[in-house]
Amino acid sequence: MRKPELAAAIAERTGLTREKASEVITAFTDQVSAAAARGEDTTLIGFGTFNIRAREARDGRNPQTGASIRIPASKTVGFKAGKALKDAFR
Repeated sequence: MRKPELAAAIAERTGLTREKASEVITAFTDQVSAAAARGEDTTLIGFGTFNIRAREARDGRNPQTGASIRIPASKTVGFKAGKALKDAFR
């Protein structure tokens, strides 16, 4: 499901217009992104948690040349599904 489809589904369920539903989705993603940038987790009880995960620096291999390379440490956003979400597709 892409954003326009999600906005249409939310609009149908809530009575909002598609434009307003799209604004709500944008506001939500903006807030999750801002919290991640501050290093904070975002938890939606039953749905899941967006959190920052640190990746250690590691050695890798260039698949084209086979040369060994050093992959620097980095941060990424992870998602851990909550119980209600897990139960929805079991």
